[in-house]
Amino acid sequence: MKNILIAALLMFVFQSQSRADLKVNDPAPEFTASAQDGSKFDLQSRKGKWTVLYFYPKSGTPGCTKQACAFRDNIKKIHDQDAEVYGISADSVEAQAAFHKEHHLGFTLLADPDDKIINLYGSKMPVVKMSKRWTFIIGPDLKIKDLMKDVDPVLDSARVAANLQRYRVTFPAK
Repeated sequence: MKNILIAALLMFVFQSQSRADLKVNDPAPEFTASAQDGSKFDLQSRKGKWTVLYFYPKSGTPGCTKQACAFRDNIKKIHDQDAEVYGISADSVEAQAAFHKEHHLGFTLLADPDDKIINLYGSKMPVVKMSKRWTFIIGPDLKIKDLMKDVDPVLDSARVAANLQRYRVTFPAK
């Protein structure tokens, strides 16, 4: 048992040291993923457009449901800023599809069952197969314009809408 704990600790330390800590103005790590409807998403296809990536721990849990429903309820404000929202968790495509359907979400959910995207963006929780609750606003140049860590699930979408309005003035699409 002691050896397992030591191995887990070493893996955590190695993972923490091996990934770069992303910050504002860094290029957004490129990725592809499957959406809840089975279609493929490629971040590169968002070049020239505003993109919101919000990472959350697990579909169907209370906080994640509140966050998804808040994005659903604020989606018009975000769309008014010419932005699209993509929710990402370590759930399967099937779990994302059920969550999307149950809550009538008006935006795309991306499945990351292998934690590849979660690791790329540095939002992985230690030891468990879940993401921290982080939100990124990606500009039309595919650079990170905002990174919000440990966001409030209820207030995140309203903050995103307000920040998008401010950033679009500072960083207009070309």
